[in-house]
Amino acid sequence: MRWLITGAGGMLGQDLRGVLHGRDVVAATRADLDITSPHAVRDAVGGVDVVINAAAWTDVDGAETHEEAATAINGHGVRTLAAAAGKRLIHLSTDYVFDGSATAPIPEDAPRAPLNAYGRSKAVGEEAVLASGGTVVRTAWLYGAHGPNFVSTVLRLAAERDTVDVVDDQQGPPTWSRALAEQLVALAQAPAAAPGVYHGTAAGSTTWYGLARAVFEEAGLDPSRVRPTTTDRFPRPARRPPYSVLSHAGWAGSGVAPLPDWRTMLSTAMPLLR
Repeated sequence: MRWLITGAGGMLGQDLRGVLHGRDVVAATRADLDITSPHAVRDAVGGVDVVINAAAWTDVDGAETHEEAATAINGHGVRTLAAAAGKRLIHLSTDYVFDGSATAPIPEDAPRAPLNAYGRSKAVGEEAVLASGGTVVRTAWLYGAHGPNFVSTVLRLAAERDTVDVVDDQQGPPTWSRALAEQLVALAQAPAAAPGVYHGTAAGSTTWYGLARAVFEEAGLDPSRVRPTTTDRFPRPARRPPYSVLSHAGWAGSGVAPLPDWRTMLSTAMPLLR
């Protein structure tokens, strides 16, 4: 198989490169490939068996004042990729296509209802991929070794402050980007996996406060240094879904296992992240 990774310079993109090391891979960073250019995309996709799209506008708050620019990448750029790659495309999306009003894990076929501009831009991309026969994998609360993320921020703050205040009123599934990369590669190679929507998140859930305490524990630090607070204490331009726990029913029959529990995953990841 010949693989194309778009967004190969990002956190997930770099993990995908690591998982696929030694294989026939074209790793395209933002500087290498403009996914909004039909001509460039057609050239890049030619002769490729699998396209994993990890390219995205990821500035959630910035999208509130630059929604057109965010949609140009997350929506129209993805449509360009989908038109060229069709069923060969595996596209990364987000829990932000939902409004967070659920109280039980959100199924793959739940109606989209984004709260913010970033979520709206990603919903446009999802629609284009599914209309072209491709696959959408939604993830959430992603952390990893490459690039800024919540876990690395907590480790930095632990070294700088006596206490850290973290919100305790948002619920989600902390997901290690390396584990997700391995799952995406397995999905691309699974003969029984049908196109459609899959949820690539860890099993179980916690709050950001719970995750921060777990990071402290894994680092051998006193978790009581983490103090709970509420979202309204940290106002942001973009509203965040209060509940981001996703169902994993879509993996049944695919030949690919859902990801493990978030706490087990964090214990495996931490020695590499530190």
